Amino acid sequence: MAFVVAVAQRKGGAGKSTVAATLATALAAAGARVALLDTDPQGTLARWHAERCRAQGGRGAPHPLVFDAPAGWRVGGALDRLRRGAGAEVVLLDTPPHDDTDARLAIRNADLVLVPLQPSPADLWATEATLGLAAAERRPVRLVLNRVPAAGRLAPQIAAEIARRGLPLLETTLGNRSAYASAFAWGLGVVEAAPRSVAAEEARRLAAAVAALGGG
Repeated sequence: MAFVVAVAQRKGGAGKSTVAATLATALAAAGARVALLDTDPQGTLARWHAERCRAQGGRGAPHPLVFDAPAGWRVGGALDRLRRGAGAEVVLLDTPPHDDTDARLAIRNADLVLVPLQPSPADLWATEATLGLAAAERRPVRLVLNRVPAAGRLAPQIAAEIARRGLPLLETTLGNRSAYASAFAWGLGVVEAAPRSVAAEEARRLAAAVAALGGG
């Protein structure tokens, strides 16, 4: 049975699509069979996957992924097929930021809701709507800090506030590194584009943390 992770955040610009692609490729690089679904009408991951197919034509993307871009009622059907089949061990969904219906449907079908947020008060406030959706659907949640600056007091302050609220925060974080955006532009994950980088090590730690939550 596939472990389904919905990457969700109501605030735009939190890095949902990049986190989903980073996590998918890191899991695939670790040997998992991964499916990636883009349910966001913006189609950011669909464009990323198109670039990835071009890279594969030039042998630039070594780790295969199953990809689909279902919407509306098709999301449940796509997930049912992936859950029942042997094609994927982990399914990742990039969810729409503002569409309550599609976001709710994705969260309802998930085993885990992963909420990326930048270390800022605005991002933390924006998580409240996503956490509300997850609570209504009785889905477990983990927050992950994304684009964390190398220095400054804000990230520790936000982490402390998350702890004060009793929200589940993953220990691993993703830094504010250009390697993520550079890899994404080529349809790759950072573990593929820069496997020896600090960013790649962060991606591997995130993949290991998520895999452990799924029993992997």
